[in-house]
Formats: sequence, structure tokens, C-alpha cells
Amino acid sequence: MDSTTEHRGACLCGAVSVIAKPKTDKVVLCHCKMCRQWGGGPMFAAECEQAVTFEGEAHIARFQSSSFAERGFCKHCGTHLFFRYIEENHYALPVGLLDDSDAWTLSGQIFIDRKPSFFSFAENTENLTEDEVFNR
Repeated sequence: MDSTTEHRGACLCGAVSVIAKPKTDKVVLCHCKMCRQWGGGPMFAAECEQAVTFEGEAHIARFQSSSFAERGFCKHCGTHLFFRYIEENHYALPVGLLDDSDAWTLSGQIFIDRKPSFFSFAENTENLTEDEVFNR
């Protein structure tokens, strides 16, 4: 998959749909406490930068989860729609939101030092600690 590949998806109730062109076919896992609290486990993220279009914008609730980022979800069914860096307008979408679920490759894990010990992934990935994420 290249950056011109368009993916579509929708929330559970169909009120919000998305069209995205991810940078690559790589998925990154985020093990930070907020992602785990938000979704009950790591976020499997497709990095899309600005190449994201939402239909049904009126149905999206936004929560500013830190000084630099916000998270979006459907107001009706609660489906997680995105994590977004506010200043950069950079989107990370939960890969499960998008169709073509077999088109992805797990390539990295961030906040690896925050990952609970009760699970692990077999793939050999790039692993970044919290300090490495914020001090790149």
C-alpha cells in the first residue's frame, strides 16, 4: 500500500464515516496510559497526517486529552475515531475503524516502557520508550 491508497470506514452506528490516506501500510501500537484507558488496550494506529476527511462532523465529540492532543469519538455510539496532534493537525486513526483490515503490517510500538506485562506481540518491531517518543 502506498500513500495514495484510500481507506474508508465508519463508526458502529454509521453517523460518522471517514476517508483516509495513511502514510504507509504500517501500524504502530501505543501503550501509553491514556490510550489503554481510552480503549482498554493499546491503540493500533494508522498514521494519516492530514489526509483524513470525516462525514457527519456534527456527530463527532472531541476531548482535549493533553495540552498538545485531542481524541474524537462518535457522540451516539462511542466509537473511537481519532487521536490528533492539535498543532500539526496530524491524525492517527484506530486501524480497526478502517476497512481492509488485512492490508496492514505491525511495525512499531511506542511507550513500550508503559506496556503491561500480561501481553506481548510476536512481531519484531521498533520499540520506543516514553522518553524516546518525547525526545526525538
